Amino acid sequence: MGIKMFIKDFISLFYPIYCLACGKNLVKNEECICTHCLVSLPKINFYSNENPLMDKFIGRVYIEAAIASYYFKKGSTMQHLMHQLKYKGQKNIGEYLGLLMGIDIMEDDTLKSIDLILPIPLHPNKIKKRGYNQSEIIAKGVQKATKKPLNTHSLVRHIETDTQTKRSHYNRWENIHNVFKVIDPKPLEGKHILLVDDVITTGSTLEAATHTLLAVPNTKVSIACLAFATF
Repeated sequence: MGIKMFIKDFISLFYPIYCLACGKNLVKNEECICTHCLVSLPKINFYSNENPLMDKFIGRVYIEAAIASYYFKKGSTMQHLMHQLKYKGQKNIGEYLGLLMGIDIMEDDTLKSIDLILPIPLHPNKIKKRGYNQSEIIAKGVQKATKKPLNTHSLVRHIETDTQTKRSHYNRWENIHNVFKVIDPKPLEGKHILLVDDVITTGSTLEAATHTLLAVPNTKVSIACLAFATF
């Protein structure tokens, strides 16, 4: 047993590590979510060119591929986990589920051809308030699995917007379509970019970011989200 594992096991005797979904103690080799809760999450098999997530972008913007790992419903375990990730500082949820998504990505012929990973950026004011960008945390997990470069600086959110939650699709687009800007295009030129976000609802944010990225010469964009909202 390595010293790192020994220390982890010793600490857990006095300070048990709990599942962030159900609250039960985690056992050895479980990471932030117990095995029971993990296998109970509503998995999606969107790892193909024809899927409901791809359909959201037809006629709006061209993407190479689009995937999501889990369904997202109000009151669900997935919503609880995303709330913990975004508002309770539980960044390990995002990195762990991002790692699992990255493993699936490497099984897809289109997605495994990506050149770099780029998380949807937050406005600096929101990062200052929250302390981190949850999409970047997820992207770090994806990077661990895929070994592809992570780019967190080329695309920025230069206009701050209010919440999208209660807006219609049209109003979401009006609220978001001009907020992204590429400030360093060179690393993106000629690349197949994987754009990573936490939850997709109407797709307006991802659509706007993709339009901005496709303005860079010879870029291609694919999309990966942890969760796909069904409401």
